[in-house]
Amino acid sequence: MSVYYTSLDNFVLLPVLLLALFGCATLLFDFWVFPEAHQRKYLLIFVGLGEAFAGRAFWMQGKSLASYGGEISAFHGAVVIDHFSLFFHWIFLITTLIVGLISYRYLEVRDEHHGEYYGILMLAQCGMFFLASGNELVTIFVGLETMAVSFYVLVGFLRAEQRSNEAALKYLLLGGLSSGFLAYGFSILYGIAGSTQLNDIAKAVATRGHSDTILFLAIATTTVGLLFKIGGAPFHMWVPDVYEGAPTTITAFLAVGSKAASFALLMRLFASTLGSARATWEPLLIAAAVLSMTIGNLAAITQTNTKRLLAYSSVNHAGYILLGVIAGNNTGYKGVLIYLLVYTFMNLGAFLVLTSLTRRGLAGEDINDLRGLMKKSPGHALWMLIFLLSLAGIPPTAGFFGKYFIFLSLIETGHYVLAVLGCLYAAVAIYYYMRMVKAMFIETEEEETPALSTSFGMQVALVVTGVMTLVIGVYPEPFVRLAQQSFQR
Repeated sequence: MSVYYTSLDNFVLLPVLLLALFGCATLLFDFWVFPEAHQRKYLLIFVGLGEAFAGRAFWMQGKSLASYGGEISAFHGAVVIDHFSLFFHWIFLITTLIVGLISYRYLEVRDEHHGEYYGILMLAQCGMFFLASGNELVTIFVGLETMAVSFYVLVGFLRAEQRSNEAALKYLLLGGLSSGFLAYGFSILYGIAGSTQLNDIAKAVATRGHSDTILFLAIATTTVGLLFKIGGAPFHMWVPDVYEGAPTTITAFLAVGSKAASFALLMRLFASTLGSARATWEPLLIAAAVLSMTIGNLAAITQTNTKRLLAYSSVNHAGYILLGVIAGNNTGYKGVLIYLLVYTFMNLGAFLVLTSLTRRGLAGEDINDLRGLMKKSPGHALWMLIFLLSLAGIPPTAGFFGKYFIFLSLIETGHYVLAVLGCLYAAVAIYYYMRMVKAMFIETEEEETPALSTSFGMQVALVVTGVMTLVIGVYPEPFVRLAQQSFQR
């Protein structure tokens, strides 16, 4: 290979190249081979193969890290593979695969089963790849926009529904605004360092004082852009409307995949590149975390739509994850990774159950639609109970350990007020989660409704997410070690 594209560059980019290849192949086969709607479920083969080959490539990269000193760098340092990025790549892979598995039945029920859906899922994952592995501002921004544009399309995928179209338009407009803030912040960082490489920016930031106005402007605008991407207050205004209007499967993908990718970028920037400017950005994140927990919890209490309730819950969880970044020690960063891992399974699982409630003529998005679920489908009700208990942080579910390490890190670093506030808000969250439990186990249906919409893929996904939510809660040691290995300073 030429000096412009070496074998090492190819090795680093191999997973994303495979995902892009299979994503494009899905579009071609949808047009030429599977033109009929009932045939399009076979396009899941491409999703499965693409994720399998990408997973194999990630595994090979993980095995090779030791021989490269723990980090494989490509394109003159623009893209890196390390334990941190691989941790997130596996989260993206699992999320995309599960969302693909549960989508075909849902899309058939909504009469919107189009093959491009699966291709765009994998292209969104390509963008997530560069958010976790990007080590250069332009590369990161291109990855961010690749993911964002994919989600703009997916959010509005229910083209016959005005609500979905409005959600996509709102997401597009506000997403463009947030990208503008982020690009402005990146441009100032480039001006400070004279380079777009994160390593060079870190060195330049370390030489500037904490009262530097230009540095504060760069950090503030970058923070605004990132808070929008993670759904953190006060830039969360898009979250409830987009979560409600999007297809439920895409709501799950957005709530888990996009949030994890955005936090990967936030951690790489604040924990490493801007680490020396902690005195500048820590008050901003503290304010955002407190606002996120306050607004998320108080707004969720009054919701009757389950997707909006989980949307405000997502804002609340963003606040908890920010607390780990604020703590800034190894326990805090380990807690962030564990939280994102368990959030993947428990939040995906909750949206899986909501997806199964969608039947022809019934959106299944109201809390009243959960009434009598224990009698109608005990399996779905019990899985949902596990996911809700985990979201509330109640042992022995995985969500308990996510909050445990966050609170421990706050105590270790002397952030006692934030720790107490987090515990109080955790108690508040139990109330609105238990409203859903009450509907499932105590209340009864007012009128007979059709059987739940389910499929083999849905059943597999429910078992995987439910079992992992319990396993991480009962036997967390290997996952704690994985998180510790993935972020070592």
